[in-house]
Amino acid sequence: MNQTPKIFVVMAMSADGKTATANRKIQTFGSSEDEKRLLSLRATADAVITGSNTINSAAYDLGPGGDYYRKLRISSGLREFNLRIIVSGSGSLNPDAEVFKHNFSPIIVLTTNKCPSDKINILKELTPHVRVSGEHSIDWKSTFEYLYSEWGVKTLACEGGATLNDEIISQGWATELYLTISPIIVGGKDAPTICDGNGVDNLFSAKKYQLVKLERNHSELFIDYRLAPEN
Repeated sequence: MNQTPKIFVVMAMSADGKTATANRKIQTFGSSEDEKRLLSLRATADAVITGSNTINSAAYDLGPGGDYYRKLRISSGLREFNLRIIVSGSGSLNPDAEVFKHNFSPIIVLTTNKCPSDKINILKELTPHVRVSGEHSIDWKSTFEYLYSEWGVKTLACEGGATLNDEIISQGWATELYLTISPIIVGGKDAPTICDGNGVDNLFSAKKYQLVKLERNHSELFIDYRLAPEN
């Protein structure tokens, strides 16, 4: 059987479960301690994966942070910089996004057969590492096997957005969740949550997680979950 990475999700949300405002502009909910937590977790991963909306909406370079985090990676036997993976089923990526301005590590773009050939050509101008898999959504099993075997990705940090989270959580790929709850209320029926996408039809089908750790940082909560064994 082909191997796949260990995958964990890292997200910050408001007290009402929103990850951005209704206009979907990415804003930082968390404190400086939350940012340190994010970077510390990212520093443990061979690669970080995120969706195109996140890349297009915010100034992310998906790097591990400052010298402390690079030294942490090296001392753990990892590459100095993590690989960067962007998911866009339709190929709608902004060529001027911040992530493409930084060349410290390879960028892999994952897309599907619904992505037009002209967009694929544009993506290949941004990075030579473009992988097409699946008809209308990413074939995650073959993709994760590819990342493990071809790129040596044994641990993968997922930083959203909501559709990407929904796919990998609902299919059981995400074995750990690291959530930050910020003491604000955003509201808005169109504001994104941690998981949007198709969701489940009943609670029996929902993925269940066990609480591993709960830590208070002033008015924030840092919560660690692990996927519960199936009965």
